[in-house]
Amino acid sequence: MDKFMDSPWFLRLTALFLAIMLFFSVKAENQSSRNTIGDVFDLMQDVPVEVYYDTENLVVTGVPDVVNMTIEGPAQIVQTTKLLKDFTLKLDLQNLTLGEHSVRIQAENLSDKLDVRLDPATVTINIEEKVTQSFRVDPEMNTRLLAEGYEVKSMGVRPSSINVTGAKSVVDAISFVKVSITNDGSLDKPFEQKSRVRVLDRDLNKLSLALDPEEVTVKVDIQEYSREVPLKLQQKGQSSSGITIESAAPDVQFIRIYGPKSIVDAIKEIPVELDIDKIVKSGKVEVDVKSPEGITKVTPAKLKIQVKVSGDTSDVSKKTDDNKKS
Repeated sequence: MDKFMDSPWFLRLTALFLAIMLFFSVKAENQSSRNTIGDVFDLMQDVPVEVYYDTENLVVTGVPDVVNMTIEGPAQIVQTTKLLKDFTLKLDLQNLTLGEHSVRIQAENLSDKLDVRLDPATVTINIEEKVTQSFRVDPEMNTRLLAEGYEVKSMGVRPSSINVTGAKSVVDAISFVKVSITNDGSLDKPFEQKSRVRVLDRDLNKLSLALDPEEVTVKVDIQEYSREVPLKLQQKGQSSSGITIESAAPDVQFIRIYGPKSIVDAIKEIPVELDIDKIVKSGKVEVDVKSPEGITKVTPAKLKIQVKVSGDTSDVSKKTDDNKKS
C-alpha cells in the first residue's frame, strides 16, 4: 500500500480528481451567482383567466375570473412581461366530460427564463348541462309603503313569465322568481314601475343565472281601503192619517264604506233613514246615505227605496196638491 501511494500514478490521479471537483464546484457557484444576481420577482394581481369549453350546451362553475401570478427572473424580462401582458392564462376544458374535475391553469407565451407561480395554480371545476326553463314572475310589495287607509287591489307583471338559463342543478333549485316594488312610501294611487327580477332557492338565497328579460314592468292598483257592510233601513217620522207603509225595499242591500282599516272594520252596518212623513203613495223614494264618523266615502251615496202603501190616499194627495198650488 505504501509503495502504491508513493507511486507517481497515484499522485497524478489524486491531482486529477481534485481538479475535477474544483471545476464543478466553481461552475456550480458561478451558475448560482448568475441565477441570483440581477434576478427580481414581481406580483401581478387579478390576472384574467380564459376558459375554453362548449358555451352553447354546457355551464362551468368553479372557475375563478382572475388569479394572482408571481414571476421571477431577469429584471428586464420581468418588467417587459408586466408592461406588455402579452401572455395568456387559460383553462382548456374542451375534452373533459360532465362532472367535477381538478384542472391546472396553463400559462402561455411566457419566457422560459421566468419562474412562474400562480395562486391558485389548480382549480376544481364542475361541468354541467345548460338548460333553459320558463318561470312565472310573482310581484311582492311591503304594505308599509302604502299610505294610511289604502290597500293594494291588484298587481300585474308584464311580461308575466321569463326564461331562465343556467346549469341544470341550479335551475332545478329555483323555488321563487320574484320582483319587488321599491318606493319611498305613502303610496295612494295606481302606478307602474320597472324592477329587476330575483331568482331564489327555497332558503331565499339568490341564484346566479341568465334571465331573459332581466327587468319586468309591474302595474300596481292602489285604492283606499273599503269594505261592504249591510244597510239597516230605519223609518223616521209619522205617516199621514189613513196611510200605512206596508213595505219598503232598498234597491241595494250593501253599502261600500271607505277609510282607515281600523274604523272600517269596526262598522257592522250602515243605518239609512226613510222619512215617511211625506210618503202618500206607492213608488220609489230617493234617500241620502250618511257617512259614519271617520269614514271618508260611501257608495252609493244615494239609493232608491221601493215603498208600498195602503189606505185612503185621496185626501192626502189632494192636500198635498193644494199645498203645492198655494
